[in-house]
Amino acid sequence: MTPYSLPRLLSIVLLLAFQASQAAPPPDLDRYAQQVLSTFEVPGMAVTIVESGRPAVMRGYGVRRLGESAKVDEHTLFAIGSTTKAFTTALLSMLVDEGKLTWDTRVVDVLPGFRMYDTYVSNEMTVRDLVVHRSGLGQGAGNLLFFPSSTFNRDELVHKLRYIKPVTSFRSTYAYSNLLYMVAGQVIQSVTGEPYEDVLRKRILTPLRMSDTSMSAKLPADANRAWPHARISGLVRGFGPVSALPAVIDMDVGAAAGALNSSVADLSHWLRLQLNRGFDPASNTRLYSEAMAREMWTPQMLMPIPVPPKGLELAQMSYRAYALGWGVSDYRGQQVFAHAGSVPGAIALIVLVPQKQLAFAVVANAEESGVLTAMQARLLDHYLGLRSPDWIAAVAAAEKEKLAKLQQQLADGRAKQQSLGNSGPSLPLTQYARRYRDAWYGTATIESTASGLTLRFDHSPSLSGPLEHLHHDTFRAHWSDRYYEDAYVTFALKPDGSIERMTLRTDLSSTYQELLFAPEP
Repeated sequence: MTPYSLPRLLSIVLLLAFQASQAAPPPDLDRYAQQVLSTFEVPGMAVTIVESGRPAVMRGYGVRRLGESAKVDEHTLFAIGSTTKAFTTALLSMLVDEGKLTWDTRVVDVLPGFRMYDTYVSNEMTVRDLVVHRSGLGQGAGNLLFFPSSTFNRDELVHKLRYIKPVTSFRSTYAYSNLLYMVAGQVIQSVTGEPYEDVLRKRILTPLRMSDTSMSAKLPADANRAWPHARISGLVRGFGPVSALPAVIDMDVGAAAGALNSSVADLSHWLRLQLNRGFDPASNTRLYSEAMAREMWTPQMLMPIPVPPKGLELAQMSYRAYALGWGVSDYRGQQVFAHAGSVPGAIALIVLVPQKQLAFAVVANAEESGVLTAMQARLLDHYLGLRSPDWIAAVAAAEKEKLAKLQQQLADGRAKQQSLGNSGPSLPLTQYARRYRDAWYGTATIESTASGLTLRFDHSPSLSGPLEHLHHDTFRAHWSDRYYEDAYVTFALKPDGSIERMTLRTDLSSTYQELLFAPEP
């Protein structure tokens, strides 16, 4: 053993102590998290931090539901939304390891009956194409088939893809698609002969001891779950105070795209599997190969780089791409793999920094994305040894500015409608009452009642409500479920005065832009 002088020994001890302090969670983590909850009016949040060779940090903050005393803990279930997508690509990786398919296997070869709008795309789309958002469909195309909750089943969702028109050429442009991840789930079922949920439980959840995790929103009344919350008392969603939603929205049909509910205790096992590139040290089991881990983290499709709002310039990315179920970018010079998720009333974020053997997850029971931004930046700064600005104040200011712009956009849209006057409709109201059909969604029905017209999307129970006449042949649909933004409903007439088509749009979203309803005979 080489002798050390006292000064040298002391310096080594101090260095080791410094390194240990850098690896520990932020000393102000609890205070910071509580400040985040207070600033963004979020009822509850949970965090887990995983580092190689160290026990996982798991913390719960706040309450599961406003007005109730039950606290969030490490076993509280949160909806984790699209962070589920990485579980789906992990399952596909296992099938690739086993030689049951490849990433470049054509979808039509493993899922008979699969068709897209374009014949060439139908024949050439691969398993890889399904999960990297380059299909040519528009951003979020077909979301209305499953959100809000619909009566369609998974086979019907796959079938309806053939009627949705692309907006760009195949493999040319990034556009996020939940629907194609649902197709990926059906590919898994077709190859294994078992439903997606059974495969996920058998191959990932059980081996990783993720016993809290549920693949369905249907939970017992006494379940330790975080209830969803949102701002829904204003003119549109996102405005007004945070309040509990009246019900949990069923996302089960879209399991492979974003229906998991999990706890930070369970997610800590998933994060450790990621850092160990498919190997679970607790059970000494490899779930998928290192080659597949590298493949899932390999950039596939360039993504637009957003310009950060004022005050968040330090978070400016220099590159951004989508891999297989993961986003790839940099944070202040460090490569980061991450994916966010959101469902009505809940948000989630999973972040991996493999080069630092660091991973963490943040889940919250309200639609306040500022929570994720503020927590991510603080945790990354701490573990990367960077000085942190006041992220909470900066993010809150950016959110306030964004809401102000949305409010102005909403006001401008309504003012424009009012400026068009209040001339009467071209037809007697009863002539608008009939059933209409869109090629991919299906039918919507307008009924004439003593109090006026009502519109109902026949496969989406939440989209039902009265029509208020605005001007000419434009009406406003006031959905009975106030979670959803009112829609302008406009009719176009043929030269003979009969109705040719019905279209919908909103002031703030593109939810209905692909719909083109024609009256049924």
